[in-house]
Amino acid sequence: MTLTLEQLNSASRDEAAQMLDGLYEHSPWIAEQALNERPFTSLAHLKHAMCEVLAHAGRDAQLGLIRAHPELAGKAMVSKTLTAESTNEQTKAGLTDCTPEEFAKIQKLNADYNAKFSWPFILAVRGPRGVGYNKQQIIDAFERRLHGHPEFELAECLRNIHRIVEIRLNDKFGVEPTLGHQVWDWQEKLAQHSDPGYAEQGQLTVTYLTDAHRACAQRITQNMRDCGFDEVYTDAVGNVVGRYHPANAGGKYLMTGSHYDTVRNGGKYDGRLGIFVPMACVSELHKQAKRLPFGIEVVAFAEEEGQRYKATFLGSGALIGDFKPEWLDQQDADGITMRAAMQHAGLCVDDIPKIQRDPAQYLGFVEVHIEQGPVLNEVNIPLGVVTSINGSVRYLCEIIGTASHAGTTPMDRRRDAACAVAELALYMEQRAAKDGDSVATIGQLNVPGGSINVVPGRCTFSLDMRAPTDAQRDALVADVMAQLTHICERRSVRHTAELTMSAAAAPSAPEWQARWERAVSALGVPLFKLPSGAGHDAMKLHEVMPQAMLFVRGENAGISHNPLESTTSDDMQLCVDAFTHVLNQLSQELS
Repeated sequence: MTLTLEQLNSASRDEAAQMLDGLYEHSPWIAEQALNERPFTSLAHLKHAMCEVLAHAGRDAQLGLIRAHPELAGKAMVSKTLTAESTNEQTKAGLTDCTPEEFAKIQKLNADYNAKFSWPFILAVRGPRGVGYNKQQIIDAFERRLHGHPEFELAECLRNIHRIVEIRLNDKFGVEPTLGHQVWDWQEKLAQHSDPGYAEQGQLTVTYLTDAHRACAQRITQNMRDCGFDEVYTDAVGNVVGRYHPANAGGKYLMTGSHYDTVRNGGKYDGRLGIFVPMACVSELHKQAKRLPFGIEVVAFAEEEGQRYKATFLGSGALIGDFKPEWLDQQDADGITMRAAMQHAGLCVDDIPKIQRDPAQYLGFVEVHIEQGPVLNEVNIPLGVVTSINGSVRYLCEIIGTASHAGTTPMDRRRDAACAVAELALYMEQRAAKDGDSVATIGQLNVPGGSINVVPGRCTFSLDMRAPTDAQRDALVADVMAQLTHICERRSVRHTAELTMSAAAAPSAPEWQARWERAVSALGVPLFKLPSGAGHDAMKLHEVMPQAMLFVRGENAGISHNPLESTTSDDMQLCVDAFTHVLNQLSQELS
């Protein structure tokens, strides 16, 4: 029998507990305690209530739950004593049909994992789309997580248990995240295109105007046409633009979108999620033959990552008139200029100024993006409302000391350039932590011509400092640069520092942030607000129109710029629903 929330909310406590039986492996107490939160406004509300019960249950209770779970392809499967739910899940993943070699491999991994952590390996084997990982994917995850830190692995096991429960809840309530599946499938198909040298290794890399990049543009173009956009075209810098017209001619447009280029060996969702979520919304409007008081313009930005050329935010920058002509003479690693690459792709350089948008024709800009961090994952909340995109500053620096013999130079006579940088790195770590949401990183560190038996005489390094407001960022930068000077003076070394990038913070427009907040709350998802540490296309549009962003939780501790970057079709469904809610709010406001 398919359950409904109405039945669950109105049932007696014992009846309701029976309805939720089988969600957590041999641990009905979690669902029973979550019933204290009735009435539930949505499945998302129920899911989070159970997450909260477990989060506050204490370590012993959490370990008890983990240990109640059977090993994958373990003794319980062989003896056919798995619960019906676990049998279903392991069967869908093909674990009940292992070859002797596969079975032996999994058994060895089980033994090694238990020996290291003292609990069984937990993986939601039906995966982020609910259709099941294959056996090799399961083995790969097993081998990777076997090397994890115990605290990290404990958290990963609990998060996988919550994912298992989410899928079981969907089964009980007959819920299918159809639009989330659609967004998932679009992204999987787009990820089939990758640059040479990476495609052969099964890695995803799509850099500006390569063959793979242009193939992605063609696929997005076709997807937009299939969704029912009224206009679909590629502009002078390679952005793919889809426009769904308003109910009445002359109406303003809501602009949205994100980028489809990637970092090298990156993930499938960075940027691309923000293209396909609004496309799913437009597809639904088209199916219903529904027009809104405003139009929707979805832009798949051609370039954001700055991988092939040093022209970050090229796609969104061009829309606000911030395309620098000198970029055209930049060369990639093969000596191909941007101008030549654009001409080869059939783009007209002379038309670039023509694509600048008139802000008066737009209501604003909204962007959906995978979080690219661990915060939402750690608090078990699928959506987060962005308060500001951090302002950032980057420097390329050098410290010059004196190279000398590592064996004969006493410690108190050294002018060690590397030690000076190391001291600065530790200061940056401590100083940024004082602000709570500031970050500071030395991402590049090199001793040019260094030798194992030479005190470093030179050290080159980068500085990256970010904060949610310009004032907070500037205070951080001032302290770090002052400390750099102080360290160099005390150590009798000298330094240079070249400012290579400075980007202003982009606080969300209050009225647009409020619309995202109302949308998230309406879904029964706890309202969680956070700044964005990463830069986004919304930063560029922020310069000419109001903007606000919505983050979607990532799996695997929220990792991004990495092949492990992932999210679930359930979370993507919630994102589509939140976007639809924002569209409905705007429609009511403008009617």
